[in-house]
Amino acid sequence: MPSIIEGMQLLVFILTYPFLWIISVLPHRLFYGFSDVVFFLVYKVIGYRRRVVQDNLNLVFPDKDPEEIHRIEKEFYRHMCDMFLEMIKYMNLSKEQIKRKYNVLNIEVINEIEKKRSILVVCSHYANWEWNVSMNNYVKAKGYAVYQKIGNKYFDRFIKKVRSRWNTTLITQQQTVKTVVKDKRDGIIGIFGMVSDQSPQAHRAQYWSEFMGIKVPIFNGAETMARKLGLAVVFLKVSKVKRGYYQAEFIPITENGKYTEENEITEAFLRLTEKQINERPEHYLWTHKRWKHRGKTPASFAKVS
Repeated sequence: MPSIIEGMQLLVFILTYPFLWIISVLPHRLFYGFSDVVFFLVYKVIGYRRRVVQDNLNLVFPDKDPEEIHRIEKEFYRHMCDMFLEMIKYMNLSKEQIKRKYNVLNIEVINEIEKKRSILVVCSHYANWEWNVSMNNYVKAKGYAVYQKIGNKYFDRFIKKVRSRWNTTLITQQQTVKTVVKDKRDGIIGIFGMVSDQSPQAHRAQYWSEFMGIKVPIFNGAETMARKLGLAVVFLKVSKVKRGYYQAEFIPITENGKYTEENEITEAFLRLTEKQINERPEHYLWTHKRWKHRGKTPASFAKVS
């Protein structure tokens, strides 16, 4: 017998799914017209996390004047609404449509490395990271996407199905190392995509460094795996070309993590992410409290640049 909680989760899913499906099949003009309405509600009426966004922008861009900060803030919310609705749109995009909307500039970088070893493809919460799973259309190796489970098991199952289109396998962060080790043992080359700019809990952080000029705890799980298991690491830079259209560029960090210095991979990722943010700051996810642990740097990292 399903529990009351599971029953409520199923009811929410049943009531919500038709609405999501209708959104996903809207033509381009109506889809982004709906996004404009959502933007007005989220930004003007609800004011979702506006104080967090304003605090983050003022913190990392102290030299920008109030007008520029306000412009970035407003454009960020417009982009955020587009991007989250585009997650829904993905469920009904064909392979031809996603290739047209998500253009990969230099897939040969990945194709060359995948002949030799497994690859960690790392990215940040920038532009549209959800559509990164479509990269599996261009590679020969087995594609994985590292994700976080959703509390509602019916939505979790649905999200896994949507993201698993075109043979992408979803695994949790806890499953990643075991999967890499098993594939290596079985002679399988895999490509593991993960978003790596999350903020770890301060007391569990194994590394602290500056990110956008502020010293914060850094998640370095990708580097740990790459150095231990000899994985290649490639940064995925996604840029928004225009509304509903993106382009992806692969920037190699290392072809074998075993031959890198400690924190080399992590620092390279941070600097590439900073460069991306500074180019078009409105496309970064400013609603996260990424700098909430500033000022709590342990003594062992206080003097580390």
